[in-house]
Amino acid sequence: MNYRRIFTSFFALILVTIVTVAPVIAQESELACLDIHRDLFLATPMLRGADVLELQERLAELGFDPGKADGVFGNQTEEAIIELQQENNLLPTGVATMELWDKIAQLQGTEISATVGEVLAKPQGQVSIVINTDKKRLTVFDDDKIHVEFPVAVGKYNTPSPIGEWRIIQKSANRGGALGSRWMRLNVPWGTYGIHGTNKPYSIGSNASLGCIRMYNKDVEKLYEIIPHGTPVKIVSESYPQYPPGFKKRSLKEGMMGPDVVEMQQNLKNLGILWGRADSRFGGSTKMFVKRFQAMTGQEITGEFNKDDYEALEKLAWSLSPDNKNR
Repeated sequence: MNYRRIFTSFFALILVTIVTVAPVIAQESELACLDIHRDLFLATPMLRGADVLELQERLAELGFDPGKADGVFGNQTEEAIIELQQENNLLPTGVATMELWDKIAQLQGTEISATVGEVLAKPQGQVSIVINTDKKRLTVFDDDKIHVEFPVAVGKYNTPSPIGEWRIIQKSANRGGALGSRWMRLNVPWGTYGIHGTNKPYSIGSNASLGCIRMYNKDVEKLYEIIPHGTPVKIVSESYPQYPPGFKKRSLKEGMMGPDVVEMQQNLKNLGILWGRADSRFGGSTKMFVKRFQAMTGQEITGEFNKDDYEALEKLAWSLSPDNKNR
């Protein structure tokens, strides 16, 4: 047996896989919610990020001037923190610790709950969740009836929450910090996204996170008790961005996943061509429905979804819209 040839072929296969798959993984790995805490302080090089920007915005709202709100932790941001700490009997370290965030939350308003004092009854039928990113609302359904609704915060426009149809695959209590008192992970395949509490209750009702769904701690604790593993969660929008800035649509084929796959699946569902969930996974069943769409539109029947198919899908949707049907 020629072991050297086997090894060379195996190494070549690994290299080709890395070269062809890595760019896709790199693009998709950036689409994760990173709602975790890190202490912020003056450093060399200077700390940068969305958490620094949020800190600067909150300091400015409270009357402590952090300088330009640019997401870069500089001298003036440190001075603003020290001023806040001194006025609130905190050790004036100039470091944004979890204690400082808790004080900011306290100064900016009292946490409220959509279901004050209630212990929620568990749904008796099929439980499901719909999150509307435009309205910043999470709705729990008992079969087709609304069981309860909660206000939420969703992703910022440059770090959007993942539109699509998911399921809850993990639950854990008492996560603490930026994740609040409860965490429920969604099975989004390109990153870590979930529904969780927050130590920043003032953000509820806004586009504030890096993609996760934030809730008041009192609300997420109630939700946690009535939502089982496997609960379907649909995130919808009419005006919210499907993609973060810089994401490029790809030609799609079996085995791929991502927000562009979700968009294709949703459009096929809207036309009644695809049955099932828009779950971002281009599997065998999605391939079958793509072939059906290609047959309907006179495209070459390949089971792959390329740039011509995007255009054909838009034309078909336009021709079948009620406004155009009635002309």
